[in-house]
Amino acid sequence: MLAEMRVSAPAKINLNLKVLPKRADGFHVIESIFQTVRLFDDLLICIEDGKNTCTVECHDMELPKQNTLSAAYKAFCLHTGFDRSVRVRLTKRIPSGGGLGGGSSDAAYFIKALSQLANVRLSSELSNKIAGEVGSDVFFFLCCAHPGCALVTGRGEIVKPIKPRQDMHILLVFPGVHSSTGEAYSLVDKAASEGEFADCPSFEELETVYNGPIVDWTFANSFTPVIARRYPEIGAAIAEVRKAGAVFSDMSGSGSAVFGIFASAGEADIAFHALISKGLKCVAA
Repeated sequence: MLAEMRVSAPAKINLNLKVLPKRADGFHVIESIFQTVRLFDDLLICIEDGKNTCTVECHDMELPKQNTLSAAYKAFCLHTGFDRSVRVRLTKRIPSGGGLGGGSSDAAYFIKALSQLANVRLSSELSNKIAGEVGSDVFFFLCCAHPGCALVTGRGEIVKPIKPRQDMHILLVFPGVHSSTGEAYSLVDKAASEGEFADCPSFEELETVYNGPIVDWTFANSFTPVIARRYPEIGAAIAEVRKAGAVFSDMSGSGSAVFGIFASAGEADIAFHALISKGLKCVAA
């Protein structure tokens, strides 16, 4: 058995995100395109003496005692019989509460590492069982390596990988506010009850739109209008990214991170400096 492993867990953006009503199990149905981006958390996973303990060290932010890594460890052990103690040293670069899937990606890459460290082969069925006990975005990250792109529906458990584009020059912008996922879903439900819906392509059209000219994309995010009303900083950030020359821009997930896609690396670099000069936190991804 290997003693330790290092992995890098990528962030994701949602190029399209349509939120549909809740299922009987309480989860909302989504129709989305997930795309990994070049922003990573790093994990060092070490097998230790002892049993049934997962210790997570993170000096970049304070993690709650019950987090996605502890949940992933618990689910992995339950379904595989693994019982060795593990220590995880986590270096966070993906902001929490940004809609970038950092916690889910960390959990998925931790599960992948554990399967190699424990020499346990994870079938698709077993991977889905574990993911379902950790978080809805975990399915995507278990299914798709970086660079990865997929059509995602159900609560997130139905993942169809598609070929990722190589011509997207992406900037991520952080407006400085934190958007709660629970609050975001409540706001979308309220908007839907009042007849407000995002104008997204049908799920069947998503791949065709994705492969077409970016300037012609008709993607949308159900969360953007309601969250931008709640946090005007997000709407302002989207406007600034578009003003800086993005051919497509929106909020990722339930927020609060904003992304912009530019036609070339040079245009993205010019926009990066323009956005930084306006006091916006920005990274190339």
